[in-house]
Order: sequence, then structure tokens, then C-alpha cells
Amino acid sequence: MFRGIYHGKQVHADDLQQVLLRATRAGVARMIVTAGNLSDCHEALDLVKGHEDLFMTVGCHPTRCSEFESHTDGPEGYFNALTAFLEKPEAKTKVVAIGECGLDYDRLHFCPKETQLKYFERQFELAEATRLPMFFHNRNTGNDFGKLISKNRFRFTNGVVHSFTGTMEEMQHYLDLGLYIGINGCSLKTEENLKVAASVPLDRLMLETDGPWCDIRPTHASYKCLSTMTAEQQALYNPTSKKKERFEIGSMVKSRNEPCTIGQVLCVIASLHAMEAEALSKIVYDNTTKVFFSADTGARRL
Repeated sequence: MFRGIYHGKQVHADDLQQVLLRATRAGVARMIVTAGNLSDCHEALDLVKGHEDLFMTVGCHPTRCSEFESHTDGPEGYFNALTAFLEKPEAKTKVVAIGECGLDYDRLHFCPKETQLKYFERQFELAEATRLPMFFHNRNTGNDFGKLISKNRFRFTNGVVHSFTGTMEEMQHYLDLGLYIGINGCSLKTEENLKVAASVPLDRLMLETDGPWCDIRPTHASYKCLSTMTAEQQALYNPTSKKKERFEIGSMVKSRNEPCTIGQVLCVIASLHAMEAEALSKIVYDNTTKVFFSADTGARRL
């Protein structure tokens, strides 16, 4: 979508450079491109190696785990290809996490539960071998996700449960396991979501956009919090947007989320805590740096 392509059709001009420019203006220092399968990894590396502030993950999303079994050389061939990718010299300076991996029972039409469980657990091997943190996905899985994390917790250094929409009890379980909680627009849809998000300890909080998805919409409970943004914040975090059919260079595309809008998530959480956005941003930046960009996390060369 950041290339102007929707469902395989070129709808408007490639505006990726404008997206990156808006992110920089909004104060975004680093961005992580999340890979969802093996082919995504190669595409992501082609993108991030040309940008000093772009990094990436390596892994297989739960809805894509059938690719392990459909691979030409079978599941071992797919796993070995992920391992070989991680050994690329150019990847070692750009890969900051294993993922996006986990479980998703909302979309079993893409990949059966048993397949997801099998190959999610397999990816802990990648984290154990590289000592990289993990970028987790979890949707409507009951206790299955938490059980696998608990069982394999000794195998990975750190991790974040991204796009968190779970209950207070789920959050506490992940906190007890030493994980971080990632909050984006999808995490802030309901009043109950807001209560949970406000309860995440600040030293375990991460913010994200999950672009091009998970924007904050007028129907979301969090939308009212955006009224606290100053005119300067509005200009940086919520620039003028137009429908993709009426695209203009310099404007965001309506409903296509992008990195600069992380400031909206920041302002919502700051509002929930009755604190200044800048103060919260420093805390979240430190959390994110500690997990993904510290001297201890293997691939970092910063």
C-alpha cells in the first residue's frame, strides 16, 4: 500500500519516501518492518538495507504457517531457509527480532490450528539460536498462546505481545513472564480496551502503528482522547489525508495507517495517564531501545 498498490492494482503513485519523511518529521527515529513469511523477509531486506533508520523481523505469521508444509523441500527446507537468511551478513545488522509469529484463531481459514501450533513452537528455535527478542501475534486463542510462551520462555531473551487486545488477566500473565505489551489503534477500540491499556505498567509499554492497518477511527473509544492534541501535534501525527482515488503527493491516504500516526497512540495513552506526551514518549523510546536496539540483543550494531 505504501507503494500505491491495493489488491494487486496500482491506484496511485508510489509515495513511500513521503511516508518516511512524515515519520521523520513526527520524531520517529527507527522503524521496524515486520515480515510475515519467507518471501516477505527478502522483500523487507531489500527495503531496509537502503535506509539507516529501517530495521526488520524474520519469521512466519500464524496465518502463513502452511507455507512450511507446502515448501519445495518440506518444513525442514522452509525452516533452514529462515535460518540461512538470518546468517546473511547484511541481515545481521538489520534484523532486530524473530517474528511476527504466534497464533491466530480468528482466521483459521488461512491456516489450521494444529499447523499454527506446530510451527509457532518451531520458531522459538530461531530466537534461541540468535538470542534475538520475539515479536508476538495472538488473536482469540484461549490459553494456547500463553501455555506455549510459558513452556518456551527459557528459550528467548525478551519479547512483545503486539497489537494487544486481551483482558486484564491475559496482560498480567504476559507481564509475569517478563514480556512487553504493544498498543496500537486496534488496542484502543472499546472502553474496556482503554482500561486495560491504561493498566500496562509504563516500564513494560510499547507503542506501535501496525501500518497500514490499525488506525484510530472516529468509532473508537480512544478517538475522544485525540482532542487533547495541540495544533502542532495534529500537523505531525494527523496530517491532511485524501481518499486513495484522489491521492495527492504530500497528503496521507485516508484509512491507510503509517508511522507518523504513532503520535496519536502516544497522545491517547498520555491522556489516559494524565501526563505530557513528551514525557511518555521518552519512557516508551527507552523500553523499545532496551528490547530491540541495545548492545545485548545480538544483531544490533548501533
